[in-house]
Amino acid sequence: MDHVRQIAQAVLYEGYLLWPYRESSLKNRHRWTIGGVHPEAYGRAHDGNPWLMRTQCLLEAEPRDTVDVCVRFLHVVTRLPDDDGRAPGQEAEEREVNVTGLVLDELLRGPVITKIDVPAGQRRQETVSRSRRELRGRIEASALRLRPDLFRITVEVVNTTPWHGGTRDDALQRTLVSAHTVLHAPSARFVSLMDPPAELRTYAAGCDNAGAWPVLAGPDGDRHTVLSAPIILYDHPRIAPESPGDLFDATEIDQLLTLSVLALSDQERQEIRDGDPRAREILDRCAALTPAELMRLHGLMRKTEPLA
Repeated sequence: MDHVRQIAQAVLYEGYLLWPYRESSLKNRHRWTIGGVHPEAYGRAHDGNPWLMRTQCLLEAEPRDTVDVCVRFLHVVTRLPDDDGRAPGQEAEEREVNVTGLVLDELLRGPVITKIDVPAGQRRQETVSRSRRELRGRIEASALRLRPDLFRITVEVVNTTPWHGGTRDDALQRTLVSAHTVLHAPSARFVSLMDPPAELRTYAAGCDNAGAWPVLAGPDGDRHTVLSAPIILYDHPRIAPESPGDLFDATEIDQLLTLSVLALSDQERQEIRDGDPRAREILDRCAALTPAELMRLHGLMRKTEPLA
């Protein structure tokens, strides 16, 4: 599952903080645009801001087989002014809710509901204090038997956090940001929705996904795991081994972003250091790259097997 977690981590932080990684830039003042599951009251009042994410996929299994469900998302937190004069801003903390050992035979009888409950709070780390709003929601997992050895699995993530009005920023502090779902069936096999077998295409077409794109995850040929993400991926996605670390922008080229970071002025670098700690990590990592490591980012042709 380490391979799947690596991909899921990249999805979680896609678009988290974009070049030039300064919080004062326009693109980073309008953040948290990917995969948001918003408070239901806010979503119903604002088109295009969903309050529900649904994953449906096919599983070849026996009735006593089990499925594990993991829902991961970011929780927007507020960085308060500190004693060293660091400006306030927004960051994010990772959240994860696991529901393990769901038996298919039991899921056929009705949904299994698991609560999402993150209380409001404040914590201080070194000289920086961060505060968070509460998050509430639920995960509903169910199954439908399509034929003796085939099941349709449904996982819905709903945000029930109270919202009584306010700005987009207020709502985002109560949003499951970059939410995605990982399903794992240790004894069964998921079916690719991108390239299903001919006899299962009608069933695959009947899967109704909302705000999520489920693909097979893990090594090539492995069908035990599905990653259902808010961005379009292909089956068995992987991180390029040449990548030195997160840059939060999969649509750009690592080499271009790295060279752009190295070209920043001293004033721009200082603004980054005074802002988001993950942006600070990018700055330090790029500065530490050797010429050989930079050359690895220049480009590479890989041989792939032809499609059957």
